[in-house]
Amino acid sequence: MTEKLTDSYDVVVVGGGAAGLSGALTLARARRSVAVIDAGAPRNAPAQGVHGLLARDGMPPAELLERGRAEVRGYGGHVVTGEVATATRDGDGFTVTLADGRTTRARRLLVTTGLVDELPDVPGLRERWGSDVMHCPYCHGWEVRDRAIGVLASGPMSVHQALLIRQWSADVTYFTHTMPPLTDEQAEQLAARGIRVVDGEVAGLEIVDDRLAGVRLADGTVVAREVVAVATRMVARAGFLTALGLVPVAHPAGVGEYVPADQYGVTDVPGVWAAGNVTDLAAQVGVAAAAGATAAAHVNADLVNEETRRAVEAHRNPVPA
Repeated sequence: MTEKLTDSYDVVVVGGGAAGLSGALTLARARRSVAVIDAGAPRNAPAQGVHGLLARDGMPPAELLERGRAEVRGYGGHVVTGEVATATRDGDGFTVTLADGRTTRARRLLVTTGLVDELPDVPGLRERWGSDVMHCPYCHGWEVRDRAIGVLASGPMSVHQALLIRQWSADVTYFTHTMPPLTDEQAEQLAARGIRVVDGEVAGLEIVDDRLAGVRLADGTVVAREVVAVATRMVARAGFLTALGLVPVAHPAGVGEYVPADQYGVTDVPGVWAAGNVTDLAAQVGVAAAAGATAAAHVNADLVNEETRRAVEAHRNPVPA
């Protein structure tokens, strides 16, 4: 296992999830020196399996990542455990400093650090997260099909989430919690789809025999539910980029903060690319992996262009023997 961090690389990939490992694999196969620095805190760690990923549906997240690390290492890439504290401009490249004091230099950066899910302050949500508390019906809807599902209103996309989840179950209850009243249009949509609306603040989840039994309201009423869905506030992990002037901004849909990048992963900071959930908050594993590969190909092309310019200059101005 390669844990050594050398002095410099063509590319340092910050974050070792699907996007980062896919990007690193593409770069390593392009014969680039590449290091993946990963803090070891994947967003999907609580999930039992990765779903919707062709040929790997249901694979445990840890197994998927371990296979990815092995593939990157098989092409000579380095995969290093560590947390990046800062990234700073260093001439025409970057200095990357880890929290434990180690440093390395990179000609280019690929940021794939993902995001953090911020849950409402409701007792039981965090403890049940990844089991009977879910957020993405495309990721886990099949596993909870036809069960009694509660949707906890927590943001601007909550009604949309409830309407989506109705595709997987006819027994859906929407809890307004502390959100503003439904608009007439929203109320009509929920009613038309047979989604019950329960008003009142949610005080916590009712757990019986280590299973979710219901949603408890502030007035003590318990509404029986087997699963709770909640739209989290998603925040990009990007604090280490502050010195470069690259900071997360509010997402236009009001669902959190992300690092802006174009379709190829290009950010506002020259030499820095971003891929996966750090820039696309809704990306599933397959989409994140594809984005990592796409960004990596453009990073490699950028390096080739730089090397070609230098080669042309040297060709025009040969050093006298």
